[in-house]
Amino acid sequence: MSKEKAQARRESLARMREEHRRKERRAAFLMWGGGGLVIVLLVGLVGFYLVNERATTSLDGVVSAKYPGGVHVQTKVAYKENPPMGGEHNPAWQNCGIYDQPVNSENAVHSMEHGAAWITYRPDLPKDQVAKLKEMAAKDYMLLSPYPGLPAKIVVSSWNKQLSLESADDPRLPKYIAKYRNNSAETPEFGASCSSGVGTTTAEAPIPTVAPTTSPSPHDPSKAPVPTSSPGTTPSS
Repeated sequence: MSKEKAQARRESLARMREEHRRKERRAAFLMWGGGGLVIVLLVGLVGFYLVNERATTSLDGVVSAKYPGGVHVQTKVAYKENPPMGGEHNPAWQNCGIYDQPVNSENAVHSMEHGAAWITYRPDLPKDQVAKLKEMAAKDYMLLSPYPGLPAKIVVSSWNKQLSLESADDPRLPKYIAKYRNNSAETPEFGASCSSGVGTTTAEAPIPTVAPTTSPSPHDPSKAPVPTSSPGTTPSS
């Protein structure tokens, strides 16, 4: 009987040890498995944050063009982009400032050739959003105006550069302005004035579709060309 009891005792101890080892393995698995899951979650969250941060602040969304400067025309221009980001333009530039009515693209493009950043927005943009845009536009070489038919709620343009936005709160907007407004590397006529041009809106002085004649007809002196805008005016408030 003593041998049987001893054998039973050894088997009981072996079972207890094996059960103890199983519990230790399970605890270790839970600890390391749970820790690994936490690490995976943290890595995922950090990665999501970095991707989201890059998406909201990166200027990768800026589109570019290659328009040469200095091409002046007296008539309306059928621009490829809407709004334009360069190309042919009127000899008179738009005075930089804040406009509550649309301005001629042909004048605004000339302002961009001088270094202006032109913020355009849909006429139905909420007033609080427009107010934020006006704060950003209250500096030199900034032009702000509504733009009917805009493809996005807000579009900011400078010579050969453009960025479409859906909100005035988008952090890319001030970043774009800081980089491309009056940028010496991008501006064809860097240092040129953004004042002493024209301050009229499209409704006040539309660009003609046909070039005005250079002199009155000898048969009808009343058909002398009339200037479409007058230099030196100031923007409407």
